[in-house]
Amino acid sequence: MGKAPTDWKAGERHLCRVDPVLKKIITIHGPCTLNRRRDYFVALCNSIFAQQISTAVARVLFARFCDQFPRKRPTPALVMEFLNSGDAERIRKSGISRQKQSYLLDLAEHFATGKLKTARFAKMSDEELIAALDDVRGIGRWTAEMFLIFVLNRPDVFPVDDLGMRKGAQLAFGLAKLPTAAQLHELAEKWKPHRSLATWYLWRAASEK
Repeated sequence: MGKAPTDWKAGERHLCRVDPVLKKIITIHGPCTLNRRRDYFVALCNSIFAQQISTAVARVLFARFCDQFPRKRPTPALVMEFLNSGDAERIRKSGISRQKQSYLLDLAEHFATGKLKTARFAKMSDEELIAALDDVRGIGRWTAEMFLIFVLNRPDVFPVDDLGMRKGAQLAFGLAKLPTAAQLHELAEKWKPHRSLATWYLWRAASEK
């Protein structure tokens, strides 16, 4: 379930004005299509499935997981009930390893108990949100940054450890090697406060090859 579409036009104009390389990428790929989402719990469950496996495999496994719930929609209470059921075979067929089971349970408990205070997300800074999400087992900084970009549409997140973004920067700027964090920060200084948008377009650049 989404909210009103996010307006990225000002960011696109800024990036086109300050960086001719990004201007070319934006011209090729058109407007950013990222929109905010309300389904925080579902999005974070999906992010746990997406870790360390291909996107295609993660999509299949997450679909199997969602099939276990009414209307294919996991909720914190239903996930805890399912994973605490003791039905090891059903859990295994849902594509959930023992490690992911512990991650999903901890996430569900954070939501169910209110330890993760989602009502406060809008007032929290990026770093406060990253710290709060990092408290959940299996969610580190990279996963939190993806949540900030894809779900909350925070405008100035810059995931320097993301391999896809680094590859996009290497290709777009004609670098001999993958850029270091320091090189990326230097490149991105003029992109502020629209580094999430720049990251999205660098992912598009990476997909061209």
